[in-house]
Amino acid sequence: MKTIHWGIIGCGDVTEVKSGPGFQNAKNSQLVAVMRRNGELAKDYALRHNVPKWYDDAQKLIDDPDVDAVYIATPPAFHKEYTLKCAQAGKPVYVEKPMARNFEECTAMIKACEDAGVPLFVAYYRRTLDGFNKVKELIDSGIIGEVRLVTVNLYRKPIKCDPKSGEYPWRVIPKISGGGEFLDLASHTLDVLDYILGPIKEAVGFADNQAKLYEAEDIVTASLSFESGVKGTGTWCFSSFSDYDINEIVGNLGKISFSTYGSEPILLTTLKGITKTNIIKPVHIQQQLIQVVVNELNGIGKSPSTGVSAARTTWVMDEILKNYRTRRKQI
Repeated sequence: MKTIHWGIIGCGDVTEVKSGPGFQNAKNSQLVAVMRRNGELAKDYALRHNVPKWYDDAQKLIDDPDVDAVYIATPPAFHKEYTLKCAQAGKPVYVEKPMARNFEECTAMIKACEDAGVPLFVAYYRRTLDGFNKVKELIDSGIIGEVRLVTVNLYRKPIKCDPKSGEYPWRVIPKISGGGEFLDLASHTLDVLDYILGPIKEAVGFADNQAKLYEAEDIVTASLSFESGVKGTGTWCFSSFSDYDINEIVGNLGKISFSTYGSEPILLTTLKGITKTNIIKPVHIQQQLIQVVVNELNGIGKSPSTGVSAARTTWVMDEILKNYRTRRKQI
């Protein structure tokens, strides 16, 4: 197999441990260039991670003949722009989640890559982690019977921000992220549910800005209906007194409880009792998906996370936030 030479656009925090080293450690993969608008920061990253090239211009990295494929690790506001440029250059794209700020942008990204004949992958890496595949395995085995419903509850303490300064983390600036922390954090859970239970066909929701620490929504509730007939509810609160993260999939013979972000054991509950499965997460948490992507680029296997699957999750979040976004435009 040939070595896939990668370039990263946006070598920020997520690339330090979660993803960047994965492109170096995966078999038949090499990180050869990084880009950040601040050239000194790009140079610093390159020197610390032994990357031979650095840029302060994304187009130059995309056009670099030594770069075979591009990882877009910028905030969502730039995902569409850079994906279209990569497609035009004929280079495969691996883009951070959420895929884009809205479903319309996702659709444009998918079309551009399809027209150019290049693959589009999205960093919903939980589809390759052992814990979530264990949950899928249990569901598919029928041990909890026919799945009836799923509940999602994620509570977080308020993100640190200073309204007096007028400076906020990009994750709660809608024009950059598409919304608040809901799009950043709920996207992983909704994608996992798509992977385990199949696509969601209907979604409705309510959202609000309760704490008023920033412009974006900080609480979201939703009702979900899956193509399989499974029903679901979700609550995401980002101004809670403490952190809490639990998902439950309930069947007619038992239930499975697991966390999206924590390291708690998976709990299988049936009439026979409770069984625990401990989870060990890899240090470079994206490396397993990166390896799958590299393998596909070499003609071996298929990635479970594509632009098409990721766009479904963005569509669901759009539907959940539809009423809130409409109301905010009227204010």
